[in-house]
Amino acid sequence: MALREILIVPDPRLKKECAAVTEVNDEIRQLLDDMLETMYAAPGIGLAAPQIGVMKRVVVMDVSDEKDKPEPLKLINPEIIWESEELAVYQEGCLSIPDQYADVERPAEVGMRYMDENGKEHEIEADGLLATCIQHEIDHLDGVLFTDYLSALKRNMIIKKVQKLQKTKKSA
Repeated sequence: MALREILIVPDPRLKKECAAVTEVNDEIRQLLDDMLETMYAAPGIGLAAPQIGVMKRVVVMDVSDEKDKPEPLKLINPEIIWESEELAVYQEGCLSIPDQYADVERPAEVGMRYMDENGKEHEIEADGLLATCIQHEIDHLDGVLFTDYLSALKRNMIIKKVQKLQKTKKSA
């Protein structure tokens, strides 16, 4: 396993759509392991492949409580197959938009289909934080960031703050 560098906005790769995985092989399994290690080290609860510059439809997440045993999910070609009409608001953040958070409204429940690291297909239903995380990470695969749900003014303020933080870190 290896830690990967997480891309920060406004890296153009974060706004690109990812290609489907055509074959689940050792390279994909290694990618999933590296992504989990990177996500836990960040620390975060979800990471999509484009956030580390890999333009494939691959996501890892773990919304388990810190006190509980980790429950990592490794998702290949995840897709939302249904969503509730009921909406929920969660304060979202993103490893590619460090230290910035905003309330985002999304469907409260979703159904998702995905393949695991062995190429086996699964379907799950989710609500709460898991549903939000699923939608947030799948958005990454389509080149969508949580800031895209905000007003242009709020979005631009967040991007400017991140850029200022990055400049400060580089000069330190």
